[in-house]
Amino acid sequence: MWIADHWKDYEVLDTSGGEKLERWGDYILVRPDPQVIWDTPKTDKRWKQRNGHYHRSSKGGGEWEFFNLPEEWSIQYRDLTFHLKPFSFKHTGLFPEQAVNWDWFSSIIKGADRPVKVLNLFAYTGGATLAAAKAGASVTHVDASKGMVTWAKENAAASGLADAPIRWLVDDCVKFVEREIRRGNTYDAIIMDPPSYGRGPKGEIWKIEESIFPFIRLTTQILSKDALFFLVNSYTTGLQPAVLTYMIHTALVPTFGGKVESSEIGLPVTSNGLILPCGASGRWTG
Repeated sequence: MWIADHWKDYEVLDTSGGEKLERWGDYILVRPDPQVIWDTPKTDKRWKQRNGHYHRSSKGGGEWEFFNLPEEWSIQYRDLTFHLKPFSFKHTGLFPEQAVNWDWFSSIIKGADRPVKVLNLFAYTGGATLAAAKAGASVTHVDASKGMVTWAKENAAASGLADAPIRWLVDDCVKFVEREIRRGNTYDAIIMDPPSYGRGPKGEIWKIEESIFPFIRLTTQILSKDALFFLVNSYTTGLQPAVLTYMIHTALVPTFGGKVESSEIGLPVTSNGLILPCGASGRWTG
């Protein structure tokens, strides 16, 4: 398992009864987690001293309950700064487990000793975009949500990357890649974090089980001949590491060579030293 264990401003304090107790900087949140199927004694007093608690509804969705929590605050990872704010469906605007991937590809970018063009698809609030830009890459950031792209720009400014070579695009990722193919543009690295289900700006439907492999194959058409890496993240239960390896290997290795590795990603739990699984990632390196 690849573990994001270099955080100072974030930690999973405890897990029990379908929920996780987290510290985000100075604030404590309780959020549901489908992986937490165990029920253990809640000995940490911060379960009752939380600043925010997302309650899941039996009818789907849920709502936040707040206790002295600001509308927005910030945390840092290394030299990156992220604005946080609790919003729909338990989210805060950051997936801390992805830091293990940021560190991985940052070292590749820094070691390339040449200009590197990175494409970040389904780019959300820009964690991977900022990490790649801070490592020295020029980045094209694509997400279908205007609000998420605006949020990512704010994170870039807070991280001292307001003037970094980042293109911010509100677009449907599939249609953007199709246009890049027609334009003959290529990238040295591609990162994608596709949702299990989503809609594009014009109502385009994305179902990951049907769409992900054709999309991976499509994006290989805009990889440069001397490409560095390709990263696919998944939070969909059915897409296990072996499935990611199979898809990425099939789509890339016959043409580009290189190697593929996939693994669960996770976060350490302070109370017991165990690891909370948080999805999976597949990595190709040239």
